[in-house]
Amino acid sequence: MGAAGLLWAALWALLLPLVAADEGILHASGSGVPPVTKDYCIIYNSNWVSLPKTLDNATFRTLENLTSTVLCSPAEVPSGLIKDKAVVVMRGNCTFLEKGRIAQSLGAKMLLIASKSRLSAISDNKTDFEDVTLPIALIRYNDIVDMQLVLGNEVNVTLYSPPLPEFDYSMVVIFLIAVFTVALGGYWSGVAELENLKAVASPGERETRWKKEENVTFTPVTVILFVVICCVMLVLLYFFYKWLVYVIISVFCLASAMSLYNCLAALIGEIPFGQCRITCSNKTIEVRLIFLAIFCIAAAVVWAVFRNEDRWAWILQDILGVAFCLNFIKTLKMPNFKSCVILLGLLLLYDVFFVFITPFITKNGASIMVEVAAGPFGNSEKLPVVIRVPRLEHSASTLCDLPFSLLGFGDIIVPGLLVAYCRRFDVQTRSSSVYYISCTIAYAVGMVLTFVVLALMKMGQPALLYLVPCTLITSSLVAWRRKEMKKFWKGSSYQVGWRP
Repeated sequence: MGAAGLLWAALWALLLPLVAADEGILHASGSGVPPVTKDYCIIYNSNWVSLPKTLDNATFRTLENLTSTVLCSPAEVPSGLIKDKAVVVMRGNCTFLEKGRIAQSLGAKMLLIASKSRLSAISDNKTDFEDVTLPIALIRYNDIVDMQLVLGNEVNVTLYSPPLPEFDYSMVVIFLIAVFTVALGGYWSGVAELENLKAVASPGERETRWKKEENVTFTPVTVILFVVICCVMLVLLYFFYKWLVYVIISVFCLASAMSLYNCLAALIGEIPFGQCRITCSNKTIEVRLIFLAIFCIAAAVVWAVFRNEDRWAWILQDILGVAFCLNFIKTLKMPNFKSCVILLGLLLLYDVFFVFITPFITKNGASIMVEVAAGPFGNSEKLPVVIRVPRLEHSASTLCDLPFSLLGFGDIIVPGLLVAYCRRFDVQTRSSSVYYISCTIAYAVGMVLTFVVLALMKMGQPALLYLVPCTLITSSLVAWRRKEMKKFWKGSSYQVGWRP
């Protein structure tokens, strides 16, 4: 599973899709007693109309569903049908403002345009339509269908655009998960390193230990090759997303099930109970490990079946994701600080290029990373390579594209590999965990810095832009201060004479 799994995991860095400034909420109310209400996402142009910030100042209108028409001609609507109402029509060949002028001339007070594709920004030439003053908003067609099913045919609607929250407390959960995973993965790597050194020092244990060892070591050459493959894969995802997304979902199920098994097996191995074994084909295996394997496979299958169930599937995805990250941080070994610098530096450039530079290259001016994150061409399937936590603050973004706060596996694994190297170096040099603790704290500081910039700029940030400098600089300063930079840079090889 090793290197192949990291190939697609590190392909993903933290990227919350850019938050559109013109997202709003359609608040719909049914005719029952008490009335049933529900909120839906809308996209509007703040240069055309200013929506109230709260429901207190909003005016409700009766909704007239005309999704059988596109309203490109006044003749499509009977006289007086939409007077003083909100009307919803389908997208067509005419522009938004042309529809708005027709709706306004027929007496409508609000125009909703239903779209079967992904919602996009509303932009037309307003110069020739200065007389159009009614609110115009884009809404998902599926939401109109849902509105009828939930609220009935008699629905009153209004539009408003609450301000974005300064901070969402789901970020605290994301922070704790990320730091916990990096710290535990680094510590586990150090435990494995200590066992390796003991095996080297004890010839009787050496062969047994090497048979169990499943580590993969990255050299500078393989690091460069790995980053090139990551770039190729991201571009392929951009052009062939609707097919490759299912390949990655399948890989995630397999890799996460194996990782969860490895993590839980390490815990079960410390429990001195239930060690009965069975023999099959001259091989013996503990019964409890068979049940553990069945459990891990079942967990991955359940997630695959219910992955789009937002109410609880995110919990299972996060558990599988944390197990995957832990197993990879422990399994993939960086031989020295030189390889760490090359890997983190190149992936930082990769992250920045595909987020900030590609909009100047693509035809639609969109970032390749953003497009892949959102699912190109409105694809409903998302890449399962993120930690997801539901947003706790109500806002338009919660309803539109960001009901979850996201952290990519790459932003845990990539700095985590440096933390793991620091931990192994501590074990090799008996340096009282100073490198490990310092690098873990630096990672936590980098995460906080990412969240601060995210709150200030109100847009998604590539976390490696802050995590890489924090962890690399801190590790370098510790090595320089301890006068161990040369050894830290080249790595410390195993010593046959090592003793506990």
